[in-house]
Amino acid sequence: MAFSLLLAAGGLLVLSFYYTVQRLIRYQRRCRMARENGCLPPKKLAQIDPFLGTDIVLQNLGAAKRYGFLDLLRSRHAANGLTFTTNTYFRTTINTCDPTLIQNVLSFQFQDFGMGPLRRNSASPLLGRGIFTTDNEIWAHQRALIRPSFVRAQVTDFSIFGHHVDQLIALIARRNYVVDLQQLFFRMVLDSNSEYMFGESVGLMSENASESATTFHHALDYAQQGTILRLRLGNLMFAHRDKKFRESCHTVHAYAEKFVAQALEYRRSQAMLPEEKREKDEGVRQKYVFLNELAKDTNDPILLRDQIVNMLLAARDTTAGLLAFVFFMLARRPEAFAKLRADVLEHYCEPLTYEAIMDMKYLRYVVHETLRLFPPIATNSRMANKDTVLPVGGGPDGKSPLFVKKNNVVTYSTFVMHRREEFFGADAEEFRPERWENLRPGWEFLPFNGGPRICPGQKFALTESSYTIARLLHAFSGIENLDPTDWREQLTLSLTLNNGVQCRLIPAA
Repeated sequence: MAFSLLLAAGGLLVLSFYYTVQRLIRYQRRCRMARENGCLPPKKLAQIDPFLGTDIVLQNLGAAKRYGFLDLLRSRHAANGLTFTTNTYFRTTINTCDPTLIQNVLSFQFQDFGMGPLRRNSASPLLGRGIFTTDNEIWAHQRALIRPSFVRAQVTDFSIFGHHVDQLIALIARRNYVVDLQQLFFRMVLDSNSEYMFGESVGLMSENASESATTFHHALDYAQQGTILRLRLGNLMFAHRDKKFRESCHTVHAYAEKFVAQALEYRRSQAMLPEEKREKDEGVRQKYVFLNELAKDTNDPILLRDQIVNMLLAARDTTAGLLAFVFFMLARRPEAFAKLRADVLEHYCEPLTYEAIMDMKYLRYVVHETLRLFPPIATNSRMANKDTVLPVGGGPDGKSPLFVKKNNVVTYSTFVMHRREEFFGADAEEFRPERWENLRPGWEFLPFNGGPRICPGQKFALTESSYTIARLLHAFSGIENLDPTDWREQLTLSLTLNNGVQCRLIPAA
């Protein structure tokens, strides 16, 4: 017995010695790497709790609860510069709004960074192994399946958009022109894009919308709120115990099962066709339906479900949020509404064409200015998958090279970056679409991400948004703001308005 205890103690001692030596070797290697590259330590955010960062986590959660998380980020950058670090529960986060640093993380040093386990674990109850949580070959394969959905020939076909905008205009009239436009945009965009991607509309704009579709819509909202909370908790994610969150994720998954069943049925029907028939069909140019291509790729129902949920989320939130912010600003800027309507009417045609929309320059300025002030993904992050060096971010001025340890997280805020005066002028806080007449920004304007993970559907989102705005400006001659308050952020996986777009639309004569 005594010998066994002695042997165990000796084993622990050897193991401890081994890990200590390994840590020392790693420490020396990192010091040498930082020294050889001229790295300097970045600024650090002052913390009451410098080890666990409890005060930082509580500040973040409190600001989010008061709809002020983005303002908190701006104040931190104003006080600490473009790049600074925080330490929360044994995790170092590099916070930045420097476009050069962001470009290196997302593009030049793309292979050094990934989603990381923190993001995967926070989002997996909702998104599973979808494109927003995966890396490397799995991500590349999923992206390859998605990209053909957004070829120009399909993106500029307005037949699906047109039907759903018709429904939107009719619904506004039925509600006597007094509406929350954001709520309607979320419903319309989900209807339109589900039909575009999966061949069948969710049907939320219908007067006879199914209870399951409405329940799914609300469950998706709540599941996103829980996901962003888990991400903010970081290493304390295990403390997140919310039964409604789990139920909401289950509701979203259950609704997606309908599309899973369609995909599997399509796969079975294709398998039953003679090989010559399949080859003939593949040789004929047809509309690319994402759901059908998914079905050809896998018969794993969980993987199908995860991909479908990821695309339903992406299809709804960015476009609907953009439309909501456009009309939120137009309702408060009558001169901009009048100027935009004049631009739309000058180039409008029936049926409305892609070429006509491209001629509406002021419409493009309005969309870009809205994306600048209210980027759909206001904050984002990547985790270092190896020790690496970034060319900027270190030193008191943030201009020296920065050493990044493996598992450090880089969080970047497009919301803060898009409001920097050195890029967008002294009036960067103001909504002024005219600034885009001569503005040609680079990485300092990043509404759809950048590098290999740039949003594959950005042209689709811009086209759908522009089409919808043009149709509404043609149908309505004015808009009255019914909400005297300023905007309040609703920051989940994307940025929307907590207070919606309460307005009265005036039908054109």
